[in-house]
Amino acid sequence: MGIGRFVYTPILPFMAADLALSKSAAGLIASANFLGYLLGALAAAFPGLPGRRRTWMLGALLASALSTAAMAFVSSIPAFLLLRFAGGIASAFVLVFASALVLDSLAKAGRSTLAALHFAGVGTGIALSALLVAALAAAGHDWRAQWLTSGVASLVGLGLVAWLIPPGADERPAPAAARAKGVHRSLLALIVAYGLFGFGYVITATFISTIVRSSPSLHPLEPVVWLVVGLAAAPSVALWGKIGGRVGNDVSFAVACLVEAVGVALSVLSTNGTAVLLSAVLLGGTIMGVTALGLVHARQLSSGDPRRTLALMTASFGLGQMIGPTFAGYAFDLTGSFRAPSLAAAAALVIAAVLVLGSRRSQA
Repeated sequence: MGIGRFVYTPILPFMAADLALSKSAAGLIASANFLGYLLGALAAAFPGLPGRRRTWMLGALLASALSTAAMAFVSSIPAFLLLRFAGGIASAFVLVFASALVLDSLAKAGRSTLAALHFAGVGTGIALSALLVAALAAAGHDWRAQWLTSGVASLVGLGLVAWLIPPGADERPAPAAARAKGVHRSLLALIVAYGLFGFGYVITATFISTIVRSSPSLHPLEPVVWLVVGLAAAPSVALWGKIGGRVGNDVSFAVACLVEAVGVALSVLSTNGTAVLLSAVLLGGTIMGVTALGLVHARQLSSGDPRRTLALMTASFGLGQMIGPTFAGYAFDLTGSFRAPSLAAAAALVIAAVLVLGSRRSQA
């Protein structure tokens, strides 16, 4: 899933150079993926959805891999939009069904702390995709080969998932989502904050490689900046989970949002290589940490089958991340810089932190 969702970032500079993509077009392609993510999350919450969670998860992983590989065979904006839209739907189904299956299984086994391994997979996928794209670029392969190889790597990952989660791991059909009983105030604040987080992270996560390439002093960092994001992301869930265990998942969520806001702002406030690498560390070191903390805390604030709550969280997140790239792309076309949209994203992260901490105080 880390490959399917995020490999667009390191490939984008190569696509933009070869196809003369404007920043607004690049942002629109990213937003198509996130629109699919939003609608996929809503569909995953549909009460009458038949079948087993494992079946939906594996089918969604297959769709993600195929839509990733298919990007190598098209050249038009409408085709890119359609494929990234399909990949977004698949990503949402993976997150909702895999998280429901894995988190439930861990809770029953009394080993919920191992959720960090589940969410660390996305960071691992980001790091792997960065290595693949950098290696292929160094060997002279274009963006088409980069998409195709990434899709093949995803298919290999699908085979591993099918082996590691055998059919007997989820014998019962996927449970229907619980009927709405009203949303607790703290949960509502968290859902809104999760959407602000989606907007706050996605501009930098989409365009950081492009930002680095556009600066002569930073251009040498292009092959490594996305790798740094992935390497920082992989262990981040465990780190923020431990902090959450000490101060509470809501406080940990808020602090991580503030740390990420610093990273997002640094990406456009400095052209110093060290500062930009620090930005990548802070971004990668919080993306999956905030994602996991938000979902785990939402599950704690809800009762019954978690699928509805996870889907609401994912939908809010999807709305925020759908708006971000298009907003940033058009802002760049108007101003020639990612500074204004990135600073707006940093402000959204600060507001998300305030919302969660405020709901904690009102609950107390």
